[in-house]
Amino acid sequence: MSNKLDSRSLWSAFSNEGHFLLIFTGLILIFSGLFIITQVATGHFLPHDSYYLGLNAQELSRFYKGRITYFMFHDRVAFGGSIISVGILYMWLAEFPLRNKEAWAWWVFLFSGCIGFGSFLTYLGFGYFDTWHGIGTALLIPFYVTGLVKSYQNLRGKSYKDLFVTTNKTALTTRACIGKILLQLVSTGLFLGGIVIMTVGMTTVFVPQDLEFMEIPVCGLLDQISPQLIPLIAHDRACFGGGLATIGLMLFFIIRRSHFTRNLWEVLFLSLFIGFSCAIGIHFIIEYTDLIHLAPAYLGFYCRL
Repeated sequence: MSNKLDSRSLWSAFSNEGHFLLIFTGLILIFSGLFIITQVATGHFLPHDSYYLGLNAQELSRFYKGRITYFMFHDRVAFGGSIISVGILYMWLAEFPLRNKEAWAWWVFLFSGCIGFGSFLTYLGFGYFDTWHGIGTALLIPFYVTGLVKSYQNLRGKSYKDLFVTTNKTALTTRACIGKILLQLVSTGLFLGGIVIMTVGMTTVFVPQDLEFMEIPVCGLLDQISPQLIPLIAHDRACFGGGLATIGLMLFFIIRRSHFTRNLWEVLFLSLFIGFSCAIGIHFIIEYTDLIHLAPAYLGFYCRL
């Protein structure tokens, strides 16, 4: 029996090779997404949002039959679903390919984090600094960065080129290959869609279908309710776009580089089901069912099947 004492600190024990910290990052994202959706389900804005806006959700609902509030809720549920999906993918990446020291998974963490955490800076385009979002991001980044640094030291290879190696090469006519191509098309669409939504959030904020749903002829009428209303909505839109782009990038490389295992299909099903269910389902709840608006989501959900 060894008498050697284990004198490691809690931090060194939990951080280990970085996997725990990255799994922790994923868990926090999942809980954050659930919190956002719970706020919407109870019919409330976050306290700092109401303070900035000068109106709570109930007071805003007095305008335009409550459609502005519903519109904001639909953005927030979609955003909540997106970061839950990211959190699930992070946990899988850390527990399986990264724990197996596969370099591509580390690079997916790095690039997706640059998009996800970096999307917070989109506030520069519309001027609303979300203090809760900022504090949460600042608190979470150290765990994420430390996890990356520690896990990098144990990789079998360290080049980003490992991202572009193709795994599971099969004939183009096989069902597996067709399914892989369709999923990569979905992931590409999610990434490009996220970039577009971020851009819209920082610039025009709305598309014509949005104004039609809210029954507002011109978005300038929103300033008459509160001059802070458009910046707040723009923030929600840009955040959702960042989450969507992050999912798209992660899925593209996960599908390209992962081996076809049971846990891969389980995580793809779970993350995509939650993401699409939130993004599409909330539209039916608030009756924002414009076909042009929802067509990309329908197409992506169909290809996923």
